[in-house]
Amino acid sequence: MVNIHFFHEDIPPLFQDETFVKNKLTDVILKESFSIKSLSFIFCTDDYLFNINAKYLNHFYYTDVITFDNSESPQVIDGDIFISIDRIFENASVYNSLFLSELYRVMVHGILHLIGFDDKTPQLKSLMREKEDFYLSLFN
Repeated sequence: MVNIHFFHEDIPPLFQDETFVKNKLTDVILKESFSIKSLSFIFCTDDYLFNINAKYLNHFYYTDVITFDNSESPQVIDGDIFISIDRIFENASVYNSLFLSELYRVMVHGILHLIGFDDKTPQLKSLMREKEDFYLSLFN
């Protein structure tokens, strides 16, 4: 059983075929030699995510994704990934990409953070982007 869950705060459901998306995300996790205890994606508005960012991280700015790692075991995914759909729409426009492509990229990005990848330096950001590009090819 896939332990990936989708929740929607102030927005309608996003996927016609949730099983397809959950299976692709599971592939990402398994290819990195991790297992899934529980993984929740919470899709929301800019304002909703801004409030999460301010309340829990003391950051007072908009962002596209926030990841909370609840794992107590190595190689096990247990977390929550909050994604602003408003930011995804804007990023897709800025980067001239399709909405779903940008959404999948940010979902994979959040998973990569839970696996342990970081993007705080140019080198780490480049590695993260390579991983994202590789895993996005699974969605085609």
